[in-house]
Amino acid sequence: MPTEENAAQADLLAAVTELGSALRGLVDASVSTTVDPAELRAAAATAREVSTRLAAGRRSRDQLSALDDPAQFRRVYNPVSGVGSALAPPLAIRRVDGGVEAEATLGLPYEGPPSYVHGGMSALLLDQVLSSAAHAAGLWGMTGRLELDYRRPVPLGTALLLRAAVAESRGRRVAIAGSIALAEQPDQALVQARGMWVTPRPEQVEEYFSTITDASGRPSRPRRPDDAATVVDGA
Repeated sequence: MPTEENAAQADLLAAVTELGSALRGLVDASVSTTVDPAELRAAAATAREVSTRLAAGRRSRDQLSALDDPAQFRRVYNPVSGVGSALAPPLAIRRVDGGVEAEATLGLPYEGPPSYVHGGMSALLLDQVLSSAAHAAGLWGMTGRLELDYRRPVPLGTALLLRAAVAESRGRRVAIAGSIALAEQPDQALVQARGMWVTPRPEQVEEYFSTITDASGRPSRPRRPDDAATVVDGA
């Protein structure tokens, strides 16, 4: 039987997910709309009203959301995978044999060259997917180096497949490789990535994250993930 606390968490997650979806719809509409200036100003006024309502209760940059658990790689406002983020597609990253993968179809909010994805967005998505591959392997680190080869432009409005896998793990360093391809042509990479993730030393963890707390105010520093990391198993 679900506990009252679990039910409250589920309700909060559902509400965060609903708002995130609505905000992504708003962002998409805002960059594709052709309505007249009066309608744009009316929409802006409504958006400001909503912002004021949401700002009635805010957390600081050092306080995690009540739904977050960095060790499980669960960050609901992550700009790539967060269900509550207006910036995220969001990616649902799953564990598969040999690594992780995710699908995405990116619209006009992610445009760089006309009709193609912004190159910086490809880097952002791959940084997250490569990091997820480390977590899926039971490792933890921060991006030390990320190199990308842009072979062909990534089209908007087209189903994409993102993949990543750990290539080597040695001490505190983890080498990871990944790619973005069309879902219909998964073995023809449009963008290839190679990166090195480095696990901070204990004193670095203290330096970087000593002020981070969970929603109740308790210290919450990143750590090595356990077997329950939220990169889900693929079908």
